[in-house]
Amino acid sequence: HCAVAALVALSFSGAIGLTFLMLGCALEYYGVYWPLFVLIFYFICPIPHFIARRVSDDSDAASSACRELAYFFTTGIVVSAFGFPIILARVEAIKWGACGLVLAGNAVIFLTILGFFLVFGRGDDFSWEQW
Repeated sequence: HCAVAALVALSFSGAIGLTFLMLGCALEYYGVYWPLFVLIFYFICPIPHFIARRVSDDSDAASSACRELAYFFTTGIVVSAFGFPIILARVEAIKWGACGLVLAGNAVIFLTILGFFLVFGRGDDFSWEQW
Protein backbone atom coordinates (compact mmCIF):
# COMPACT_ATOMS: atom_id res chain seq x y z
CA HIS A 1 0.00 0.00 0.00
CA CYS A 2 2.99 2.27 0.54
CA ALA A 3 3.98 1.86 -3.11
CA VAL A 4 0.52 2.94 -4.27
CA ALA A 5 0.74 6.06 -2.11
CA ALA A 6 4.20 6.77 -3.54
CA LEU A 7 2.86 6.35 -7.07
CA VAL A 8 0.01 8.78 -6.36
CA ALA A 9 2.42 11.31 -4.84
CA LEU A 10 4.81 11.01 -7.78
CA SER A 11 2.03 11.45 -10.32
CA PHE A 12 0.73 14.49 -8.42
CA SER A 13 4.18 16.09 -8.34
CA GLY A 14 4.65 15.34 -12.04
CA ALA A 15 1.37 17.08 -12.77
CA ILE A 16 2.50 20.11 -10.73
CA GLY A 17 5.78 20.27 -12.68
CA LEU A 18 4.03 20.05 -16.03
CA THR A 19 1.60 22.74 -14.88
CA PHE A 20 4.53 25.08 -14.23
CA LEU A 21 5.91 24.30 -17.67
CA MET A 22 2.57 24.92 -19.38
CA LEU A 23 2.03 28.16 -17.45
CA GLY A 24 5.41 29.37 -18.68
CA CYS A 25 4.23 28.77 -22.24
CA ALA A 26 0.51 29.37 -22.35
CA LEU A 27 -0.10 32.47 -20.24
CA GLU A 28 -1.23 35.29 -22.48
CA TYR A 29 1.56 37.58 -21.27
CA TYR A 30 4.22 35.03 -22.31
CA GLY A 31 2.52 33.27 -25.23
CA VAL A 32 5.58 31.54 -26.70
CA TYR A 33 5.86 27.77 -26.81
CA TRP A 34 9.64 27.40 -27.25
CA PRO A 35 10.09 26.14 -23.65
CA LEU A 36 8.13 22.99 -24.54
CA PHE A 37 11.32 21.65 -26.11
CA VAL A 38 12.42 20.91 -22.56
CA LEU A 39 10.07 17.90 -22.73
CA ILE A 40 12.72 16.19 -24.85
CA PHE A 41 15.11 16.39 -21.90
CA TYR A 42 12.49 14.82 -19.63
CA PHE A 43 12.16 11.84 -21.97
CA ILE A 44 15.87 11.24 -22.57
CA CYS A 45 16.93 11.75 -18.95
CA PRO A 46 16.40 8.11 -17.79
CA ILE A 47 17.85 6.52 -20.96
CA PRO A 48 21.51 6.42 -19.78
CA HIS A 49 20.39 4.73 -16.55
CA PHE A 50 18.44 2.08 -18.46
CA ILE A 51 21.37 1.40 -20.78
CA ALA A 52 23.83 1.15 -17.88
CA ARG A 53 21.50 -1.18 -16.02
CA ARG A 54 21.30 -3.50 -19.05
CA VAL A 55 25.01 -3.42 -19.86
CA SER A 56 26.54 -3.73 -16.40
CA ASP A 57 26.45 -7.33 -15.27
CA ASP A 58 28.48 -6.81 -12.10
CA SER A 59 25.92 -5.51 -9.64
CA ASP A 60 28.23 -6.42 -6.74
CA ALA A 61 30.81 -3.78 -7.61
CA ALA A 62 30.58 -0.55 -5.66
CA SER A 63 31.19 1.51 -8.77
CA SER A 64 31.45 0.59 -12.39
CA ALA A 65 32.65 2.69 -15.30
CA CYS A 66 29.40 2.15 -17.18
CA ARG A 67 27.31 3.39 -14.24
CA GLU A 68 29.58 6.40 -13.77
CA LEU A 69 29.29 7.25 -17.46
CA ALA A 70 25.50 7.02 -17.18
CA TYR A 71 25.59 9.43 -14.21
CA PHE A 72 27.76 11.79 -16.29
CA PHE A 73 25.37 11.78 -19.27
CA THR A 74 22.32 12.14 -17.02
CA THR A 75 23.92 15.11 -15.29
CA GLY A 76 24.63 16.69 -18.68
CA ILE A 77 21.01 16.21 -19.73
CA VAL A 78 19.69 17.75 -16.50
CA VAL A 79 22.06 20.73 -16.68
CA SER A 80 21.09 21.27 -20.32
CA ALA A 81 17.42 21.25 -19.38
CA PHE A 82 18.06 24.01 -16.86
CA GLY A 83 20.29 25.95 -19.25
CA PHE A 84 17.91 25.86 -22.21
CA PRO A 85 15.27 28.27 -20.82
CA ILE A 86 17.98 30.58 -19.50
CA ILE A 87 19.51 30.81 -22.96
CA LEU A 88 16.06 31.40 -24.47
CA ALA A 89 15.50 34.25 -22.00
CA ARG A 90 18.96 35.74 -22.66
CA VAL A 91 18.32 35.94 -26.41
CA GLU A 92 14.84 37.36 -25.61
CA ALA A 93 12.97 34.49 -27.26
CA ILE A 94 10.98 34.14 -24.02
CA LYS A 95 10.40 36.47 -21.09
CA TRP A 96 12.25 36.01 -17.79
CA GLY A 97 9.00 35.22 -15.96
CA ALA A 98 8.39 32.31 -18.32
CA CYS A 99 11.98 31.22 -17.72
CA GLY A 100 11.33 31.17 -13.96
CA LEU A 101 8.20 29.08 -14.38
CA VAL A 102 10.01 26.61 -16.65
CA LEU A 103 12.92 26.37 -14.19
CA ALA A 104 10.48 25.67 -11.36
CA GLY A 105 8.81 23.01 -13.50
CA ASN A 106 12.21 21.50 -14.29
CA ALA A 107 13.08 21.23 -10.61
CA VAL A 108 9.79 19.53 -9.78
CA ILE A 109 9.91 17.15 -12.75
CA PHE A 110 13.51 16.07 -12.20
CA LEU A 111 12.87 15.54 -8.49
CA THR A 112 9.86 13.44 -9.50
CA ILE A 113 12.02 11.34 -11.85
CA LEU A 114 14.59 10.91 -9.07
CA GLY A 115 11.84 9.92 -6.64
CA PHE A 116 10.51 7.39 -9.12
CA PHE A 117 13.89 5.68 -9.35
CA LEU A 118 14.39 5.80 -5.58
CA VAL A 119 10.98 4.26 -4.89
CA PHE A 120 10.65 1.78 -7.75
CA GLY A 121 14.26 1.15 -8.77
CA ARG A 122 15.38 -0.94 -5.82
CA GLY A 123 14.63 -4.24 -7.53
CA ASP A 124 12.68 -5.73 -4.62
CA ASP A 125 9.29 -7.42 -4.89
CA PHE A 126 7.51 -4.24 -6.03
CA SER A 127 9.47 -2.45 -8.73
CA TRP A 128 8.87 -0.37 -11.84
CA GLU A 129 9.63 -3.39 -14.03
CA GLN A 130 6.22 -4.82 -13.14
CA TRP A 131 4.36 -1.90 -14.78
